[in-house]
Amino acid sequence: MRGPDPAAAWFAIWTRSRHEQVVRQQLEQKGFDVFLPTVMKWSRWKDRKKQVEWPLFPGYCFARFALDQRVPVLKCTGAVSIVGFNNVPAPIPEEELSGIRQLVESDLQYDPCPLIHEGDKVEVTHGPLKGVVGRLVRKGSHARLILAVDLIGQGVSVEVDAADVRRY
Repeated sequence: MRGPDPAAAWFAIWTRSRHEQVVRQQLEQKGFDVFLPTVMKWSRWKDRKKQVEWPLFPGYCFARFALDQRVPVLKCTGAVSIVGFNNVPAPIPEEELSGIRQLVESDLQYDPCPLIHEGDKVEVTHGPLKGVVGRLVRKGSHARLILAVDLIGQGVSVEVDAADVRRY
């Protein structure tokens, strides 16, 4: 077996819904270095609850390859495209994925969270304000959400759990 290709970089592969594991398995069979971080979540059916392994970033799988190897990557069942800009795949910095890999391999508890910045428009996904859209003012263990009536320049602020909002 030969050493790693110096032209290879990490890329995010956008997958069809719930096809992350299928894409990972096919890429591994083709000899690619693949990373699919997961988190344990409770899944509920009508008759029972069970802990299942769920992708940390649903809809994405990561693989290391050179750009001239993208055709076999895209031929995987469930692979939609390689994430990039203007149809050009964008490499992911090694330190970003190595940090996530280190966390996943540790015994620390972790939860996925959206990358939301102050000032972003967000939608509440759980709780009594589910479906409400507002602007994020502060993010910490809690997020402060401003619901505004722009026409009159007035608004109201409410604190919500940071895990209960997503970018709108």
